[in-house]
Amino acid sequence: MPSFPLKPHKSLAPLLATSAMAMLLIPAARAGDEDQQAYCKYVTQQAAAQRDLLRTPDAVGGVTQPNTGLPTQVVWGVTGSLSNVRKAALTMDAARKDCELYTVSSSAQQAIQYAVPSLEKQALLNRLALIQLASENLDALVATTTKMVEAHNMTRPMAFALESSKIKLAADRADTQSKIVAIYAPQLSDKPLKDLVAEKQAREDNERRAIYRINRQNDWDVALSVGAHQQINPLIGSPGAYGEVTVSYNLASHAINKHLDQAAASYEDWKKVQEGDVSRNSDVLKQQLVNSISVQDNRLKAFQEEQKQIETNLQLLGRAETSAALDFGNQLSTAKLLLQIEIGDAAFRLDQLKEFLSRNF
Repeated sequence: MPSFPLKPHKSLAPLLATSAMAMLLIPAARAGDEDQQAYCKYVTQQAAAQRDLLRTPDAVGGVTQPNTGLPTQVVWGVTGSLSNVRKAALTMDAARKDCELYTVSSSAQQAIQYAVPSLEKQALLNRLALIQLASENLDALVATTTKMVEAHNMTRPMAFALESSKIKLAADRADTQSKIVAIYAPQLSDKPLKDLVAEKQAREDNERRAIYRINRQNDWDVALSVGAHQQINPLIGSPGAYGEVTVSYNLASHAINKHLDQAAASYEDWKKVQEGDVSRNSDVLKQQLVNSISVQDNRLKAFQEEQKQIETNLQLLGRAETSAALDFGNQLSTAKLLLQIEIGDAAFRLDQLKEFLSRNF
């Protein structure tokens, strides 16, 4: 009987590329870019408003009645804080670090969230190419069998058995296509996941430090006030200038800073075990991949054992001459074609999972 071995899955690049172009309905734009840009714009504008508030002196004015029996006076001027000026610069720095953290965190989270769907979509595209090759080989087998029927070497019921296999392949193709279009798998970052997670942790540390530097500016302050005063009852004389410098220090600064340091350490410990955090989700994904590799490896070995049995039967059958032998040969060849789809699928998934695990962890 003729044999129709499928090509190894690594040689399916042309068909795979064609299938990908036909089935990949999701735009190629990097997932989350617009989200990251919108968030960065939001925090930058918020920080800019706070910066302008902090670094701009306050205009003051009022009426005062000295307690020394002097006439009532009106005063006006401006007052500012050196601590606020420092906070203004630190606020913008914290906003920039917050933006950087959000960008790398969302990239890492998307890489984790869509890792399995992306791998599944690639595997389904490969399976679609395998089904196409099997269909072509089965069509060749049907054509050969049809000629034998016309030559009265085989019966029509024997040829019809091949049609049932074509129906199975058509159903498999439709099911695979349905799964492909149902999967959302956007283009993700080219960086390995381990690098994204490490960068996220570094950016997170930078952001927390920036916030703590702002909080520590409450330890001290130097306030400057300048202006003029004018007697108003009676309104005589010229306005006089005044100036004031006030230095303050928070006596609880040492205790406050100690608590801030402890909060930083507690924050790091919390992030290591927080459900939903990038670091935790990365560990979960790694374990899922390890388990999937074990499953696919066992699946591939089982299919390969079945393939050996079919090959043995084909060799024992030899050159079929009777109609019964020809029918049995067709059954074996058809089973081999269907089995090679599963073998190619399992082998592709196994290689794909191992490569992804090696590159990302």
